Amino acid sequence: MKLAGQSAIISGGGRDIGLAVAKKLASEGANVAINYFSSSAGADAAVAEITANGGKAFAMQGDLTKPADVDALVAKTVAEFGGIDILVNNAGGLISRKTIADMPLDHWNAVIDLNLTSTFLMVKACLPHMDSGAIVNLASQAGRDGGGPGAVAYATSKGAVMTMTRGLAKELGPKIRVNALCPGMIDTDFHNIHTPDAGRRGYEANAPLKRQGHVDDTANLVLFLACDDSGFITGANIDINGGMLFS
Repeated sequence: MKLAGQSAIISGGGRDIGLAVAKKLASEGANVAINYFSSSAGADAAVAEITANGGKAFAMQGDLTKPADVDALVAKTVAEFGGIDILVNNAGGLISRKTIADMPLDHWNAVIDLNLTSTFLMVKACLPHMDSGAIVNLASQAGRDGGGPGAVAYATSKGAVMTMTRGLAKELGPKIRVNALCPGMIDTDFHNIHTPDAGRRGYEANAPLKRQGHVDDTANLVLFLACDDSGFITGANIDINGGMLFS
């Protein structure tokens, strides 16, 4: 197994991409700590599945924009597993689409905190417990192209995550590698909520691969970036969008 004996934290692991990542890393031998905000059913089901298959896992609710919740998650992970080898910063979201003209400051701050500040807080809290390993951030295609209508705050936060990824790779190497994914249209609740169906059908028609991405597509890439197979890759923001944007 690629991650035997290693321990991982997956933020936002109760559904969609985070849930797929938690299961994928566990299938390769990792102990997994699954953070969730409101998706307790998915997180608890994943823990039950992982432990039934002989793995180690726990789920813990927390708002990762709050330092106390971050510290509690990290402390429980260290207590349960003895340390941290892999951090997957997946928690985040758009919240709602708002143009700059219609955007109150509290919405801007909430989106930045959810996507960017949470990543900062998690990295800072985990570092004292990581002698080596990998950090994998979830950025977005929006960080490259500015996002769709009403997504300026979201795109800005994800662009900042991409820049943070590069800076951390320099700061934390050679012991810790830091990379990020830039997903395009992945079939998740994010797009169920925020993207009209016509936009999704248009994506499928125009993408070279003629489909939306699956959560397992992203989970497979997270696994690659978390394990030694990608041992000479750091500071990369890797596109995973079916060929809709080349960088």
